[in-house]
Amino acid sequence: MAATLFAVAVLSACATESSATLPPLLAPAATDEPAAAEAAAAALAAYTGYLAAAEEAEHEADHNHPDLKKYLGDPLLTQVRLGIREAKEHGAMRTGSLISAPTVTEVNLDSVPVTVVIQDCLDATNYRMVYADDTDKLVPGMQVGRYLATATATRYDDGRWLISNGAAHRDQPC
Repeated sequence: MAATLFAVAVLSACATESSATLPPLLAPAATDEPAAAEAAAAALAAYTGYLAAAEEAEHEADHNHPDLKKYLGDPLLTQVRLGIREAKEHGAMRTGSLISAPTVTEVNLDSVPVTVVIQDCLDATNYRMVYADDTDKLVPGMQVGRYLATATATRYDDGRWLISNGAAHRDQPC
């Protein structure tokens, strides 16, 4: 069962893994342009909300947690929900919390839709996959620690900013 859980369970912070080499965490995108600064702030708020909603959903093993739709857009919404549902079906859930240090690395005001790229150093040391019937027992093979993560925030036609894509780069510590 542990191997199956490892294959299907996703850390809520990022639904996909990537081994592409990324540059080290960058300083926040500096801009004097008010629209870019506003987009960056809105994207970071959506990202922070996403992490909190996903963490709560994983603690409750609730793939239909209502806050997920507030902060996530597809394809990431579907990926996160699927990961939570599959972990629950295999008797697992998350405990603890993530520590996040996100920065905006790119603001794309000319793209359609408008997007913002976020890079984060996630510390999942205390964010553990455990068995739901014995929360003191860790699911074997689940990686924890500090690693690089990336996310894309998208501004939808209705003005909402949602995190639409994310990737965990667990092979790249930060």
